[in-house]
Amino acid sequence: MTTRLTQLPNGLRIVTEHMPGLQSASIGLWVTAGGRHERADQNGIAHFLEHMAFKGTARRSALDIAEAIENVGGYINAYTSREVTAYYARVLEADVPLALDVISDIVLNSAFDPREIEVERGVILQEIGQSLDTPDDVIFDWLQERAYPGQAMGRPILGPAERVSAFQGADFAGFVRSHYTPNRMILSAAGAVDHDALVVQAKELFEGRGAGTPSEPEGSAFVGGELREVKDLEQAHFTLAFESPGVTDPGFYTAQIYASALGGGMSSRLFQQLREVRGLCYTIYAQPAAYSDTGMLTIYAGTGAEDLGTLAEVTIDEVKRAAEDMSAEEVARARTQMKAGLLMGLESPSSRAERLARLVQVWGRVPELSETIARIDAVTAEDVRAHAAHVATQAKAAMALYGPVDRAPSLEQLQDRRAA
Repeated sequence: MTTRLTQLPNGLRIVTEHMPGLQSASIGLWVTAGGRHERADQNGIAHFLEHMAFKGTARRSALDIAEAIENVGGYINAYTSREVTAYYARVLEADVPLALDVISDIVLNSAFDPREIEVERGVILQEIGQSLDTPDDVIFDWLQERAYPGQAMGRPILGPAERVSAFQGADFAGFVRSHYTPNRMILSAAGAVDHDALVVQAKELFEGRGAGTPSEPEGSAFVGGELREVKDLEQAHFTLAFESPGVTDPGFYTAQIYASALGGGMSSRLFQQLREVRGLCYTIYAQPAAYSDTGMLTIYAGTGAEDLGTLAEVTIDEVKRAAEDMSAEEVARARTQMKAGLLMGLESPSSRAERLARLVQVWGRVPELSETIARIDAVTAEDVRAHAAHVATQAKAAMALYGPVDRAPSLEQLQDRRAA
């Protein structure tokens, strides 16, 4: 497999990986314009803009966009995260030029028809309402807000209903001018792709687009705190978070392996102790999130009201215990799981294209796979125990509770238990 990276004079980066034997390709534009790039009064606009991209351009109606890809048997989609908005398609080899033409059109030339804005506004308000009705969705937004209060990193990606209800065409156009510039975009493709042909087509499609002025998002600072929403639900939803290394931090891989050993699978400590041994819950896991300048380890469980106190206390005990006796065997298993997940993901052109875009966004290059594997293999049990000790002694934590949680221990009580 061959990975190639080209940067155009206007800053657009084009990264591809040819995968022999495939007859299809995944291709997309990854734009460094996510939730954390919004001002407070813009909260939700990046996600709304993602929706509007499919509602028509000067050349294509919303139906034209869908039919252009589906007529050739492909699919097209998009997503918005805290640090990026991605627009991507999967098509057969012969239709890669068509996919790039459609994607570039919807990203660069959205029409922002007032009628379509109103239609999509209703769709997004329904999406917000659905999220608020889904406890194990909304609780993560609450946890993020407690971890980063008053900051762009802590605001919900969907935005509040009152903001979404007010956006107009000029708001979208202004956000595009500020953030949808070639120097903030990565064109990534994997599978049956011709790098040189994509570069030629990209030059034509992005010709005349200025590079734009580089800008940095608002910085983030993990603060922590507690949010508790009492509601008559069948289950109590429990989330706990600690600050974790960002994606460029030297401790990134150690933190990933620690999270896997703590709560990443059926053999993990949290799963074994809370579900298998004590029967306190059905769902329990720990997962790490890494951003450009911060990260967050999140622990989640759903349980009955009568078991919530014990579950929270045992969770804290397991966080403490990991610093004392995390074994070499546990670390080796977590390393293997991480490498296997990485390698299995690389069998998909969609996963490869996303990985390429992320690596270029973070590092400005595509490290060899062997380099990544070596970094994972270099993490020792001593490294993981040291990281676990840091987590167990952090002064700050965030907690969000939802459901019949009025008798649950407070964050302060859990912190005291962690310090004991």
